[in-house]
This record gives sequence, structure tokens and C-alpha cells, in this order.
Amino acid sequence: MTGPQRRDTAAATMDAGVVAAARAELLAALAGRPLVGVERYGTALRTAYTGPSPFEILRPALSLGCYAAWEPAMPGMVVAAEDRTRVRSVAERHGWLSRVRHDAARHLVKLDRPPVVCTWYANARLHELAGPGGTVAAIGGEVRATIEAKHLFDDLLRAAGVPAVARIRCVHVERLPALSELRRAVGTERVVVQAGGTAGGRSTVVVAGEEDMGRAVRLLGPYRVAAYVAGWPSTITVLSVPDRTRGGVRVYIDRPSHTSTGVAELGIRSLRSAGNDWSRPWPAPAAALLVECAERIAVWAWRRYGVAGLFSLGALLTPSERLYLCAIKWRHHESTEVSAVNQLSMGLPPFMLAHLSVMLDGRATWLGDPQEFNHRTLLRATQPGGPFYAKIRLAHESPVRVAAGQGSGVYQLDQAGRLRWLRRGAHPLDAQVDHGEFLLANLPDPGIVCHPGADIATFEGVTQGGMNPFDGPGSASAFTRRVLAAVRELFLPYDEPGP
Repeated sequence: MTGPQRRDTAAATMDAGVVAAARAELLAALAGRPLVGVERYGTALRTAYTGPSPFEILRPALSLGCYAAWEPAMPGMVVAAEDRTRVRSVAERHGWLSRVRHDAARHLVKLDRPPVVCTWYANARLHELAGPGGTVAAIGGEVRATIEAKHLFDDLLRAAGVPAVARIRCVHVERLPALSELRRAVGTERVVVQAGGTAGGRSTVVVAGEEDMGRAVRLLGPYRVAAYVAGWPSTITVLSVPDRTRGGVRVYIDRPSHTSTGVAELGIRSLRSAGNDWSRPWPAPAAALLVECAERIAVWAWRRYGVAGLFSLGALLTPSERLYLCAIKWRHHESTEVSAVNQLSMGLPPFMLAHLSVMLDGRATWLGDPQEFNHRTLLRATQPGGPFYAKIRLAHESPVRVAAGQGSGVYQLDQAGRLRWLRRGAHPLDAQVDHGEFLLANLPDPGIVCHPGADIATFEGVTQGGMNPFDGPGSASAFTRRVLAAVRELFLPYDEPGP
């Protein structure tokens, strides 16, 4: 088989009626309004509108982001901060929206109707961007902040009826006492201090000794102090859909991933996610407990706050196959992008179609029976094979730039270990990793100056289990290290221009 023919076999055939219903319900919810994406990646919805089963309805008319788009993942129009600044850096990654605000306003005013803005969560700046009559299709910032608050996490789990066996021993304090007192309270030598609701490890400190307490104290309380649990982090994506007939919500749960964090060779700092791997099998009892916990939390959130749509749970899977919940993010986010392949492999459209319908008070009836869906999830979770992605950030101590090349697309390694361009691509299913192929997404164009810590690529693909991206919860596999070495060869040192 040729490459393009092979990739189609990884996605199950979709029922034409399901496809038609999914499109029709989202069309009705959009009601003719243009879709505008606002996310760091200018191609944030590409796993829905590219690949072997594309849903063009999710290709944004306008995309606002930090990084430029590429064919075949181009939205109708892209406003990317790096096209203006010609820089990638940690500061640009966090402050890009202010860079594109004025250009975005010019393009938004040209739209023939007020837009629907697809983003992670709503806030005042995004409502202002959407303009009069515009809609931000995301959870409200205040509710999200409450649900994601670290110091309220264990109260949330108890209120949702999450079994005690899945909860980590912890205490809540307004001010941090001595480390010895914290150790006695949670029963471990190492303790985990958390505060606030910031994602990405910025609000978490693992305290092994007195030297770590200074960093913990700098977090703004109140604090959650938990026992340290050694294990492989995980992310599971959950979709809750209001049930208009019976009341309550229908809950659909994706297969859990293995998440690696703090992979230094990929340029990822401690406690920060380096990516997710859905191809590693899970022990059935732990997967079943995680599904049960997710269902309970989704039902509680609907009853308590009336919220539905996509969210994710963070968990730890210990070497003895125990499961503990450790975080919640009530929004779609970067792992949702690649995990959509799991829905395609079950013969269903991506969750994102239903999520947007839910955010717009529309219908999403095409998903079928949730119990049947979740039963299939459990069966698949115990088997090898699935998608993955790994982040690559610049680990150099000085700036670099791309010398030349084809940009984002499908590659393989030649006999000398160098990158060899194969074809255009933008979807994990475009690359069959078990045949030596992989997708490099979000590569910078030549001329973009990348500073230490900047995102320089995302390494993606689908494997049957023979080419895992990570060897452990904090280490890249030999295959990933070879890809990383080849990607680094694309870059040359950048000499700052003189005065």
C-alpha cells in the first residue's frame, strides 16, 4: 500500500447517518455565524477538519494564534503573532494575544455576521474581541476558576462521590506550617504543595526538603498539601452532553493516556507536560475506576453549576496499578486535539463537534448510548495502539533559527538519521509511525528567531504499540531521541544584530 492508502485504515468507517447528524446539529447551533478560533496554535482544530475524515464545518473562517498555519491545515484567514514579531519565546507564548489584537479587530469587523469564538475558556478580553452580538463558545472564567481551584479539589471529589480509594491523602491550610508538620499530616517524606488554579505545573511544588519550602511559600495560598505519590501521570478527556429528554447529562469518556512530564531532553521543565501517549494499554481495574470517577464528576458539575462540554481529569497510575486523581481542567486543551483520533478509530466524529454544539446550547444526539461508548473505551484502553504527541522546546541556551526546509509535514529518518520530507500533512493519521513515518507540526518558518524555551515542533503519529514516544513518566524513548536529534539539525545559531 502507499502512504496515503495506509493511513485511511487507522480510522474506522463512519456511518453516513451519524456524519450527517453531527454536521446538521452543529450547523444549526452555529446558525450561519462564522467560526473564529483563538488559541496558541493557529491550526488548533486541525484533527477535526483535516485527515481521512475531515469536517470542514470546523475549519475556522479566521484563526488567531501565536504560531503560523501551514497547508493543508490553513483556516480561511490566519493572524499569527509570530508573523508580526518574527520571534518565538516563552514571553511570546504567554503574551501573544495582545500582539494580534489590532490586526484581529480589523479582520473581525469584515465578517458578515457576529462570530462564534472557539477557545479554551471565556474572559473579558475574549468577549471584547468577539464584539457586539458575538459569542464566546467556552466555559465562563469564574466557574472554571472555581472548579479548577487547587485548594478546592478534594472538596469537589467528595461532593461528586468519588471513591476514597481514588483520592490522595491531603490537608488544606491557609498558611504553610513547618515541613515536619506537613509530613506528619499526609504521611510521606515528600509532599506536594499546590495553590491557585494555574495549569502547567506553575502552581505546584514538590517539597523534598527545607530548600524547597521557599518556592512553596512563594505560591499564594490557600494551599492544598498532598502526599507524594510516585506514578505515571495520565490525562483523560471527558464530554458531557445535556440530556433534553431525561434531564441530567450523558457522559462520554475517551481512553486514558500516559503523560510524560519534565522531559529535559525535550526542553520540558519539571512537572510540565511533555505530551501524551494513548497507545500504551491500561490495567482494566484502574481504567474502570477512572471512568467511574469521570462520570461522577460530570454529573456533579451539571447539578452544581449547570456546566457541560469537554473537560479533562489528571490522574496517577502507580507501579502497583493503583489509581489516584490529582487535577481537573474544565475546558478543552492541547491534548484534546490529538485525542480526537481515538473517536475517529471508533467510527465517530471528534468530540469537538458535540462540544461546540453544547457550548452554543445546541443538540448533540449523534454520539449514541453513553454506556455502550464507555464500555468500548474500556475495551480499547486495555489494548495497545493509538495516537501520541510529544512537545519539542528549544533546550539551547542561545537563540536559533531554521536554516531551510519544507516546514511542517510528514517525515521519516534516512540512514544517516537526518529528516527526509515525504509529503504534506497536518493530522496524526497522515503518518504511520510503525512504518517509520511521523508528523512534525508547528515548525517555525525560516527567519523566525527561536529563543530558549520556545516551542519548536510537535512530534505526532499513530502507532500500534511498537514505537512509543516515551520510555517512562519522565523520559523520551530512543525513537523520540533520534527524531529530536534530527530536528535540532534544522536549526542554526542566530547572531543578534549589533547596535
